[in-house]
Amino acid sequence: MTFHDPGVDDPLSLHGVVPPTVTAFHDDETVDYERTADHARFVVDRGVHGVFPLGTNGEFPLLTGEERTGVVEAVVDEVGGEVPVIAGVGAPSTYETVAHAEHAESVGVDGIVVVTPYYYPLDHEAALTHYRRVAEAVSAPVYIYHIPSKTGNELSLETLADLAGIENVAGVKDSSKDVPWLAQAIDAHPELTFLAGSDSLLFTGLEIGCSGLVSAVANAFPELVVDCYDAYDEGDEDRARELQSRVFDVRDAFKAGGAYMSGVKTALRMREFDVGPLRSPLRLADDESAATMREQLETLELL
Repeated sequence: MTFHDPGVDDPLSLHGVVPPTVTAFHDDETVDYERTADHARFVVDRGVHGVFPLGTNGEFPLLTGEERTGVVEAVVDEVGGEVPVIAGVGAPSTYETVAHAEHAESVGVDGIVVVTPYYYPLDHEAALTHYRRVAEAVSAPVYIYHIPSKTGNELSLETLADLAGIENVAGVKDSSKDVPWLAQAIDAHPELTFLAGSDSLLFTGLEIGCSGLVSAVANAFPELVVDCYDAYDEGDEDRARELQSRVFDVRDAFKAGGAYMSGVKTALRMREFDVGPLRSPLRLADDESAATMREQLETLELL
């Protein structure tokens, strides 16, 4: 057993690189389900260990309920049974989250990812009630998605301790970038799987006990992030550090190309894998920004 093994109570034993796969759109911003499935295939064929449709990079808050169900079905149909498919089902209301969770389980996902409810403030009891109701509605493992910068709701370590006692809660995808919080959470809960949710903390996450990496960079350059994980897993920490440094450079390039999510889809175009635009009000990089980004990625020998 190594320090970065999955949680002992995680039936999926999630580990490795799990990209938050993109939702593809046609030029008129309607969902391109076939291309969305193709992107899941793109990353799986390049060695990732699981896929996470309808995360932040999947633009889930911008989709209708019907579109969200279609994305989940498309991804499960394409790669289900090959790698774990953990689908994002979170919504501001418990009612809608439960409905998404029940649908996702019915079409064959392996696990569900439940972002902390957003917009309205959430106290300790509300968080417990929310996750308990979702977990009771399905038999699939539930992974808590902690991203307080986007939801406005931070989970305390005390709240996490109570959430960990809910049957079916199997892990946490942490995008707080709060390393002390994450380290203490991992230390307190060997039963849970922890996934590092920031490309800036891939190596650090593994060092403090995460078993897996939810990486936006892996949407465009899965080979790079898989190599980083494999190097660490094989005990070559120097190589893993070098590859984390390259990921830092890719992050910088993505930001030069506009917003981070714009960088992902723009980079995919540069790899001749076009997944269309972002859905408004998000937008792809302008030509000048994209050209700057291309120069940086070519310098990194990634194109």
